[in-house]
Amino acid sequence: MNINWSAVVTGFVVTLVLGFISGVIYVGSEASVVVLYWGTIGVLGGLVAGYLVGGTVGSGAFHGGIATVFGSLILLAIAAFTTLLFAGVVPTFGVIVFGLLMLAFYAIPGALGGAIGSWAKGRRTSREVVGARA
Repeated sequence: MNINWSAVVTGFVVTLVLGFISGVIYVGSEASVVVLYWGTIGVLGGLVAGYLVGGTVGSGAFHGGIATVFGSLILLAIAAFTTLLFAGVVPTFGVIVFGLLMLAFYAIPGALGGAIGSWAKGRRTSREVVGARA
């Protein structure tokens, strides 16, 4: 399967922008609301990647999952670096191990959104002009 990197990067950018916006807006600490934001952002980022890649639903799910995992890896690297600077080696190791375990969970909303996006693009039909002659 060929990877459409422009769709993956676009899905990642959408995920990143929505993550920053929700981080600025949301200041609470209820776990259910955090999971709702996390899931919604992943679905929307995957939706963009899947819509851009089009094709089969499987291809859209694959690209949506890659977009969210790519973003998660970058944010994990940033979190690990800042933890290393401010807390030390042992907490950094914990952040890295937990972050790597969570990558599969980050891929699920992105894959779901990617599948929906490629399905939606496949459902679009071109409009025919009635009475037009070629």
